[in-house]
Amino acid sequence: MDTIQDEQPCRVIVQNRVLKGSFRVAIFREEVLHVARLARLALTDDEVERLTQELDEILAAVGVVSELDLADVPPTSHPLDLVNVWDEDVPRDSLPVEDVLANAPEPEDGLFRVPAWG
Repeated sequence: MDTIQDEQPCRVIVQNRVLKGSFRVAIFREEVLHVARLARLALTDDEVERLTQELDEILAAVGVVSELDLADVPPTSHPLDLVNVWDEDVPRDSLPVEDVLANAPEPEDGLFRVPAWG
């Protein structure tokens, strides 16, 4: 496990580990490049450095929450109770195929033609 001493005393950055308490997770340039590759993003060196710094700051902010005593806070998916947030699911007519395919670059036999994957 790779560790790097942070500027603040008694804090250790542990690469690729989410730890609670006084620990925080750092993101490294290689991880930003890996995610950019997965997302097929072409980033300049300046963008990689900026994103590395910004993502590291976000992780530090999230790390502050992990230091809070949340033992008495129930888990929630939303801060407010949500009731009847969706309309009833009522069947209705679909769009005509001609309208759906109107902006398709290469429709074929009433279907979307897409490049082969792989």
